[in-house]
Amino acid sequence: MRYFITGGAGFIGSALIRKLIKNEKNIILNYDNLTYSSNLNNLKNISKCKRYCFEKGDINDEGKLYSSLNDYKPDIIMNLAAETHVDRSITNADKFIQTNICGTYRLINVAYKYWLNLSVKKQREFRFHHISTDEVYGSLSQNGKFSEINRYDPSSPYSASKASSDHLVNAWFKTYNLPVLITNCSNNYGPYQYPEKLIPKIILNAINKKKIPIYGNGENIRDWLFVDDHVDALILVIKKGIPGETYNIGGNCEKKNIEVANLICDLISEYMESRGEFFDYKCLIEYVNDRPGHDFRYAIDSSKIFNNLGWKPTESFHSGIKKTISWYLNNIEFFK
Repeated sequence: MRYFITGGAGFIGSALIRKLIKNEKNIILNYDNLTYSSNLNNLKNISKCKRYCFEKGDINDEGKLYSSLNDYKPDIIMNLAAETHVDRSITNADKFIQTNICGTYRLINVAYKYWLNLSVKKQREFRFHHISTDEVYGSLSQNGKFSEINRYDPSSPYSASKASSDHLVNAWFKTYNLPVLITNCSNNYGPYQYPEKLIPKIILNAINKKKIPIYGNGENIRDWLFVDDHVDALILVIKKGIPGETYNIGGNCEKKNIEVANLICDLISEYMESRGEFFDYKCLIEYVNDRPGHDFRYAIDSSKIFNNLGWKPTESFHSGIKKTISWYLNNIEFFK
């Protein structure tokens, strides 16, 4: 397959490319605008592979998109280009509107024009896969999980922009019959994640003995998904998913934010003690003012993708977080 992946230098996008390139029949174009959270070093190990190429580009640039698609002739478009950090969306929503809504519109509109010119056989095989978030569903109380039939109820400018992009993609399927797929995932974690996100921030602050900020009382709950499990699900959806369908991808690992912080501190303490260094990393944890519109709980019902496609996560939170901590401890220079 020929893959056109937007946002491929980001955390999830680069993990996806690293997995796809292992299949020697796959050819990949990484189309990324290299904003602050993108990093081509995420793909340094495959940068010289002849089946991989990079093109710097903005998904709001219709001319460049159309030229790239016609030159590259992909079978699959996977859209991971997005502004993703909730805190940044609260202080400056403009980039989220421009990238997540306007950019998705321009990308899918160009993809549709490209698709119209394909042969009938190629049209049937083509897929446009839009990668989204569980945050579009809003907040849960202590009970229940988000399924694909939940109504959208976004709380932040970020989640509202992603909800809008989902609706646009669905509209291109219903109006124009473009073969689209949408996936909504729970909170990802793993190697190469940008340090503004909760888990890498905790790890790096602990390593550097800096304060570890936890919003509110730390009771907010997230369903954690190891990035490699997410990537496996994305590839499976491309191969077996039904156009027009949405698939929720969850890690089945619900944890309170304070639980996550305590576990990471304990595991780093164990690692450092094995090297003769003793320090109580939990003393670095401090509670800070809660952010506006902070959703209490997310939890994904992944029964559809399990029953229909046979996917389930392989990493427990404990095994995944140990792998993540180990990677960060061994790649400090990467973040410097």
